[in-house]
Amino acid sequence: MRFGKKKHNEATTLLPKAKHPITRPSGKSEFTSALPILSALCWVSLLAGTARAQSPTNIFDPAGTPARSIFSLSMLVLSITAAIFLIVAGLLFYALLRFRHRPTDSDREPPQIYGSNQIELAWTVIPILIVVMLFLTTTRFILGTESIPKPAGSFDVTVIGHQFWWEYHYPRFGVVTANELHIPVSNPATPTPTYLEMSSADVNHSFWVPRLAGKMDVIPNRLNTMWLDAQQPGLYLGQCAQYCGTQHAKMLLRVYAQSPEDFAAWIKQQQQPANQDFTGNPAAAEGQTVFMHNACINCHTVAGTVATGRFGPDLTHLASRDTIASGPIQNTPQNLRQWINDPNSMKPGVLMPSMHLNDHDLDAITAYLTTLH
Repeated sequence: MRFGKKKHNEATTLLPKAKHPITRPSGKSEFTSALPILSALCWVSLLAGTARAQSPTNIFDPAGTPARSIFSLSMLVLSITAAIFLIVAGLLFYALLRFRHRPTDSDREPPQIYGSNQIELAWTVIPILIVVMLFLTTTRFILGTESIPKPAGSFDVTVIGHQFWWEYHYPRFGVVTANELHIPVSNPATPTPTYLEMSSADVNHSFWVPRLAGKMDVIPNRLNTMWLDAQQPGLYLGQCAQYCGTQHAKMLLRVYAQSPEDFAAWIKQQQQPANQDFTGNPAAAEGQTVFMHNACINCHTVAGTVATGRFGPDLTHLASRDTIASGPIQNTPQNLRQWINDPNSMKPGVLMPSMHLNDHDLDAITAYLTTLH
């Protein structure tokens, strides 16, 4: 025993002694230092609440069956993460308050305690169980949404993603349009969901309309399917959610949910050939001639004419759309003229080239395109 104690004393004497005791920094306490963080959290919460009230792409305001499933899952995840945050934050603030520096405290560093098998086991096993539970719950929601049988009243829309616009085909009705998707409202008693069969003509995209459904990747040489069942008429906004190039942020989605009567009227209007009657509108007649004799017809289709290009959006009923350039620009004659003149000035990186037309031809083509209802 004496030998062991001697060895212990010898080992102790080998350690250098500090010239000065370790002291805590004076001034603000840990609690006071945490005030900016608390303030920032309050501002984030306030801004999040404001965004929730104003955003038209709000996952917390579902308007379709898939979106409601996602909302339920999101609330479960938020509840669990909120509980974790409250527990961790509560322990943190307890430690800040309970062990804050006091004037009567010694300036020496308190004894350090290392290692606790129970604590380390708890903070390893509990997170694993939480992650496994969330994984299984998410899988159940996904499989449940995808396994719903396709109702007899549903119909298909073929969606093709391009840089940086959307192409829509309605095979049952023989309709082709671009950028603005029209679907009928689905009655829960007699569901009429719209099934989207999606692929890409170039790079990866992602179709996301938060209030109607989740995200679905749009991939070249692969067909992915999702379905929408908007149960209230209105305009639902979305976004390409996969970076696809310089104008990814302006590759927007606009889904118009219409009553069955309004949808049927829209389909009937879209089935009509392009306007060919320019009586009393010589500028539009001249604009058609200019359009048909330029490179426009190599990229765009106007049904009933020699314009049969497939590289750009179908323009047969361009004037019936609310926007151009896949959503970010209102469809007005002034915007349309500027777009034809120099697309990159409005959407830098767009693949449509400037046609370098003179002012007279620009006015004529604009007059023609505004008649394509």
